[in-house]
Amino acid sequence: MKAARWLTTALVIGSIAMASSQVLARDTPYYLPIQDVIDSPEGQERLNSNIRFVFSPTDAGEVIEDHGPVVTNRKTNAFNKTDEEACRWVMLSALIALQDRAREEGANAVINIESFYEQQPFESSTEYECHAGALMAGVALRGQVVTLP
Repeated sequence: MKAARWLTTALVIGSIAMASSQVLARDTPYYLPIQDVIDSPEGQERLNSNIRFVFSPTDAGEVIEDHGPVVTNRKTNAFNKTDEEACRWVMLSALIALQDRAREEGANAVINIESFYEQQPFESSTEYECHAGALMAGVALRGQVVTLP
C-alpha cells in the first residue's frame, strides 16, 4: 500500500514539474505595430523627436556620417501584463536604448533597424518581433547609428 501511495505521489509531482517547465519555457512570437509604441503616451513622453528611427527596408536617404552599428537586446518582466502590454513596454525600452546610443554618438538617427531576436533578422517597416513567455518578454533590434541632413 505504501509503495502505491509513494508511486502516485511521485507521478503527481512529476506531472506538475513537467507542466510547470512547459509554462515557464513558453516563447510565443508576436509581430506588432511599431507605430503603436511610438504613438503611445509613454512613447511620446520618452522618445525624442529629434532622433529619427528608420526601419528596414525603408531608405533613409543620404547619410552625412556613419557612427557604426548598434544592437540592443531588452527583456522585461511580463508578470501581471498581457503579452502585448509586455511587448510594447520592452519595445519602448529597446527604442530608448537606440536613442541613447545615437545621442552618445552625436547622431540624429538610427537607420536600417530590424528585429534581431536570437540573432535572426526580421525586416519590416511597420512591425517588430517580440517573444513573450510566462515571466519575461524580449525584443532585440539592430541598426546603424548615423547623422542625416
